[in-house]
Amino acid sequence: MSLQAHLSELAAKHKALESELAEALAHPATSDAEIAELKRKKLRIKDEISQLEHQLTHTH
Repeated sequence: MSLQAHLSELAAKHKALESELAEALAHPATSDAEIAELKRKKLRIKDEISQLEHQLTHTH
């Protein structure tokens, strides 16, 4: 898989987690632990996206 394709896939996952997090925050039954886990996943993906973008800018 190319870096660009991987970036697109990660961006889609990030967007899906963003929607899932918004949905979780809208429901008071969602636990703080669940919200924290969603935020951690979203941050990990954002960090990976940043690393890949850095690689792309320094290889081209």
